[in-house]
Amino acid sequence: MIQVSIFFKKGSFIEMNKVVNIQVDVCLFLPPLVDFLRNLFSRFLGLGSGEKVLDELTLDGVAQYMKSGKCKNILCMVGAGISTSAGIPDFRSPETGLYANLQKYNLPYPEAIFQMDYFKEHPEPFFALAKELYPGQFKPTICHYFMKLLKDKGLLRRCYTQNIDTLERVAGLEADDLIEAHGTFYTSHCFSFSCRKEYNLDWMKEKIFSDDIPKCEKCQSVVKPDIVFFGENLPDRFFTLMKTDFPQCDLLIIMGTSLQVQPFASLVSRVSKSCPRLLINMEKAGQSGIMDFGGGMDFDSDKAYRDVAYISTCDDGCLALADLLGWKVTHCACLWWELLLKYIFIYIVLFTDKITKCCTEKGETKTTAPTPQKDDKTKENLNNRRKIIKKIIQLKEI
Repeated sequence: MIQVSIFFKKGSFIEMNKVVNIQVDVCLFLPPLVDFLRNLFSRFLGLGSGEKVLDELTLDGVAQYMKSGKCKNILCMVGAGISTSAGIPDFRSPETGLYANLQKYNLPYPEAIFQMDYFKEHPEPFFALAKELYPGQFKPTICHYFMKLLKDKGLLRRCYTQNIDTLERVAGLEADDLIEAHGTFYTSHCFSFSCRKEYNLDWMKEKIFSDDIPKCEKCQSVVKPDIVFFGENLPDRFFTLMKTDFPQCDLLIIMGTSLQVQPFASLVSRVSKSCPRLLINMEKAGQSGIMDFGGGMDFDSDKAYRDVAYISTCDDGCLALADLLGWKVTHCACLWWELLLKYIFIYIVLFTDKITKCCTEKGETKTTAPTPQKDDKTKENLNNRRKIIKKIIQLKEI
C-alpha cells in the first residue's frame, strides 16, 4: 500500500487547502497496466494474435463454436445491465440510471452515496437507497436464467458479477459459481475496525425496513453490508480465482457492463489470445484507445478475429443465442409457493357464488350443495371469473 496526499484547489467540493490522504493498493493498477503494455507490444512489434476459432464474428459463429464441443469452460462477466429488465436501474444511463435519480438524497455528488468518508458522517442516504434496492424485492431476468442454463449443461465455470442485487443466487447459481466482485448484501459487518462483528441478511433486512440505521449490538457503531464502496479493496476471492479461471476460459461472455470500472474491466484481457469474447450490451464497450488501460476488445478492425458484439438488451441477446443453440430458456416468473397461492385464489374465485348451508343433525355436520343458477347475471359472473382466471394463470415461459 502507498499513501498519497492530494491538495484540492479553491472551488472544489472539498474545502480549500484540505489535504486528503488516500491509501492505494498498487496491485489494483498492475493488471490494467500489464494489459496496456501487452496490447502496445502486440500492436507495434507485430506480436501475433491467437488462433482463430470462430468461423464468423457473429452470434451465429459463437453458437456454432459452442455446439462444436470445444467450449467447456465459459466465464460470464456481468454488470447492472442484466438487471434493468427486473426493474433495477443501472448506474450511468443519463435519465434512468441510479446516479441520475439521487437528487432527493441531497448528495454533494452522486458517487458520494458509495464513498466511505461520506458514509461515516451520513449513512442515512445509503440505507434509504438500500431499502429501495434490497434483495428479495426483484425477480431474476431471462439473462440470469440463461446463466443458470449454462450451469445446468455443465458449461459455466464461473460468473463474475458487479451486481449486488443477488439475483444470480435467486436464479439458482450457488456461492461457488459466483464471484461477487463488488460485494454482497448477504453478510454485513460492524464498521468499527476494532469490532467487525458479523451480521446476516435477515438481521440487516429487519433494520433497513424498520427505517433504523443498523447499529452494532456490541459497540453501537454503524453496521455496513459487505458491498464494496469506492476506495475499498475487492474481495480476496476475486483475486484468487481470477488467476486460475481466466487462463482456462474457452469462451468469455460479457453482458450489461460498460467495462469502465477497474480492476473488473481488465479481466477481459486475462483470457488466452485464442479465447472468443462475446459482448451483449446496448452499446460497444471495452475498446481501448492507444493510451487506455485494459479492454483492448476489437470488433471492427481488419485484424479482428475473436471479438463479437451483439447490440441489444441482455435478455434479447440471451434469447437469440439460446435460439441458435436450440435451447429453451424458461423465465420462471413465479416460485412454487406463488403458484400455490395462484391456484388457491382460482379456487376461491370459482366458488365464491356458491352458498354452503351447514346444519347440525344428530351431532353431524352436513353440507348441501347449492342449486345451479342459470340466469343471465350468473352467466356473466362466470364469464368474468374465467377472464380473471386466465390472467392469473398466465406464466411467462419463453
